[in-house]
Amino acid sequence: MLGTVTLILAAVILALLAVGMGWVLGWANRVFHVEVDPRVEALNMILPGVNCGGCGYIGCGAYAEAVAGGEEVDITLCGPGGVSCASNIAETMGIELKETWPYKAVVNCAARWDDRLLKADYEGEMTCAGANLVAGYQGCVFGCLGLGDCVEVCDYDAIHMIDGVATVDYLKCTGCKACSLVCPRNIITMVPFKASRMLVVKCSNEDFGKDVSEVCKVGCLGCKACVRETDLMDMDGHLPVISYEDYGDDIDFEAILDKCKRESLVFVGEPTEADLVAVAEEELPERIEADFKTTVDDTEWRG
Repeated sequence: MLGTVTLILAAVILALLAVGMGWVLGWANRVFHVEVDPRVEALNMILPGVNCGGCGYIGCGAYAEAVAGGEEVDITLCGPGGVSCASNIAETMGIELKETWPYKAVVNCAARWDDRLLKADYEGEMTCAGANLVAGYQGCVFGCLGLGDCVEVCDYDAIHMIDGVATVDYLKCTGCKACSLVCPRNIITMVPFKASRMLVVKCSNEDFGKDVSEVCKVGCLGCKACVRETDLMDMDGHLPVISYEDYGDDIDFEAILDKCKRESLVFVGEPTEADLVAVAEEELPERIEADFKTTVDDTEWRG
C-alpha cells in the first residue's frame, strides 16, 4: 500500500514539474523572442550552405544576415553558388544585379620539377606553410612550394599536385578561395572568367630577369615584349599584369603569346571543343593522382 502511494505521489510531482517547466519555457519564448528577417531565411535557402568562408564571413548564415541587414555587401561573393546564386539573391533583395562573372583560382607559377634549377635537401614538415619558413627550400622564393596545402583544403577535388606544381581542374573549381587563402606565398589568385579559357601570367617572380633565369627555366624575365604588344597588359615591377576589366574577345591573343618565349603567358580554363578534338585519340587515365615529392628527391649535390 505504501509503495503504491509513493509511486502515485512521484508521478504527480513529475507531472507538476513538467507542466511548470512547459509554462516557464513558453513564457521565456514570448519574452525573449527575436524576430527573424524573413529575407535571411530566404537567403539561407538560396546559398549553398557549404560555409567555406570564401565570402569573408564565417558562414553562409552570417553572409545572409549581412546582405539582408542593409550592409554594403557585394552579393556576388559566393563562389560555390556562382552567378545563379547571385541572381537569386538580387531577386530576393529587390536589387539589380550588375554584369558579373565566376571567379576561379589561378596558380601563378608554371615551374614543374624539371623547370626548377636550384633544389635543396629538406627534411622539415612536409607542408607549404612549414617549408615557406625555411630559407633555401628552392631557388625561386616566389614559386609554388609543391607540398599540397591547397589540395588538402579544397572540398571540391579541384586542385592537384602534378609534377610539383598545383594544377587547377576548372571543371570542378567553384571559386571558393580556400586554396588562395591557405597558400603561404599568395601565388593563387582569383580571376574573373569572362570566357571558358583565360589568358594568365603563370609566374610570380619579382626579381630581375638574370636572377629569374638562374633559378627557373620558364619564369618571366620581365622583358616587356608582351606589354608592348597590347594595351591589355602593363608592368607591375618586373612582372606583366593583365587588366581583366578590359579583357575581351576582340584582343589578338596570338600576337601576345608569340612574344613570350618563357611559357609565362598561357591559357587556363575548361577545354574548348578544338582541344577535345585534338586529344580524342589519346588514352587518358580515369583520374590524375597527386604526385607528391620533396626537394630531397631531386637534390643536386654541389661540392
